[in-house]
Amino acid sequence: RVRIPLPVSNILWEHCIRLANRTLVEGYANVKKCSNEGRALMQLDFQQFLMKLEKLTDIRPIPDKEFVETYIKAYYLTENDMERWMKEHREYSTKQLTNLVNVCLGSHINKKARQKLLAAIDDIDRPKR
Repeated sequence: RVRIPLPVSNILWEHCIRLANRTLVEGYANVKKCSNEGRALMQLDFQQFLMKLEKLTDIRPIPDKEFVETYIKAYYLTENDMERWMKEHREYSTKQLTNLVNVCLGSHINKKARQKLLAAIDDIDRPKR
């Protein structure tokens, strides 16, 4: 048995939590269809995850917690709010943003709005290339 010093343990926990949260967003970005109820379940699942984490570790605040919560909540944004949100949240990949727009199609964003938002994503991504 090798004892891990608390500062090292905290760093390991922080990296594991950050990776888990990034993986959750990537998983949410792979969803092909999702209803409002489905997004609500994602929020509940994430809250359960956070409750379990808080019992396992003393790391506070939870790394990248807002990264996941913000992505889930973006589903509910209107067309104009989503366009503004995408410009403000450069931390999400083009794929994650594109999927968010595509999943919203039909629920509260029409095809014309979808095209506009996808063009906005392309404009945001252009400087990166």
